[in-house]
Amino acid sequence: MSCTNCGNGTPNGCKSNGNCSSVGCHKLEVYDWLSDIMLPQGQKPFDIVEVRFKNSRKEFYRNIKDLKLQVGDVVVVEAKTGGGYDVGIVSVVGELARIQVKKKAPNLKKSELKSIKHIAKQEEIDKWIKARSLEKKVMFQARTLAVNLGLEMKISDVEYQGDLKKATFYYTADSRVDFRQLIKDMASEFKVRIEMKQIGARQEASRLGGIGSCGRELCCSTWLTDFRSVSTSAARYQQLSLNPQKLAGQCGKLKCCLNYELDMYLDALKAFPKGDVKLKTKKGIAHYVKTDVFKEEMWYAYDDGEGLGSTLISLKPERVREIIRMNKKGEEPVDLSDFITVTKVDEKKEFENIVGQDDLNRFEHLFKSKKEKGRKNKKRGGGNRGRRKYNNKRKRGNGQKKN
Repeated sequence: MSCTNCGNGTPNGCKSNGNCSSVGCHKLEVYDWLSDIMLPQGQKPFDIVEVRFKNSRKEFYRNIKDLKLQVGDVVVVEAKTGGGYDVGIVSVVGELARIQVKKKAPNLKKSELKSIKHIAKQEEIDKWIKARSLEKKVMFQARTLAVNLGLEMKISDVEYQGDLKKATFYYTADSRVDFRQLIKDMASEFKVRIEMKQIGARQEASRLGGIGSCGRELCCSTWLTDFRSVSTSAARYQQLSLNPQKLAGQCGKLKCCLNYELDMYLDALKAFPKGDVKLKTKKGIAHYVKTDVFKEEMWYAYDDGEGLGSTLISLKPERVREIIRMNKKGEEPVDLSDFITVTKVDEKKEFENIVGQDDLNRFEHLFKSKKEKGRKNKKRGGGNRGRRKYNNKRKRGNGQKKN
């Protein structure tokens, strides 16, 4: 049985201990940290439940029938449009669902919400699994129909409704596409109601998933739910090279992670003078080149008439402010090199070999003593046997001398 949530055809199915890691069952998983907290007496549980469908799609539904639902239950809900029903998995219940509603949909009206019909039966679950197994084949057939019609669009994903009466096709396109004939062809081919939804490049990457240049799963497919705009100024503030191949993600847009540390850099740059101020010296005019936030240094270069020179001079922010104050008073220093702050570098204490454990020749004396003993034994005849022969010779010699 494959994973019914992501439809990627994982052999081990759901809860496969990490084998379904890429856009699998644990995608955008929610931990209910309020599940152990008891409600006050007389207060009813919150009647709105969050239900998760394929990939990252989540919707709120009303629990009108007061079903005892838990996270992970497969439920049958009313379809959004066109009648019928859909099948999803309960992701958030109780007071945590109340917090989610306030955060994601503060102006939500309960009367506009669809309701949960009942907990899914085995026949409905089997039909739901069948729908997931058809999606990949239908997607490739739909791509073929779009190519035959010459439409400049890319169908990236298909999502069947739980009752197999409706199919939603997600596509990306750079311009407006007239797909009326495509809908007719797909309706006659697949015998279901067709709905087309255009999504952006980032939404497409979040639905398909993948591995980023950092070696981890894409943020948009695991935990990121909102797509904030990313501009090249975020790379400039962080002193990154404006290389599209390195700054772009799998979606072809700028990486969302460029915004993660941007606030820290903006706060740190407030302590630096502005880079549009030129430093006037008797040697010439120095232009700002770059800033090293971590080392707290600003780099300047002289204008030699044909452009900036290759020699860069690093100054501390306080020294730059000092030069700016001098320029405002009409004073010009001789050279920027006079304002370079020389920092004393402490000599690194190397490892002191007290015991001699790092010496490769520390056992050499043992081998020498053994070698010397071996040489003496060889002279005597070698070993205990040689000593006995040597002693016997001495005794015989002494006896002959006496006689």
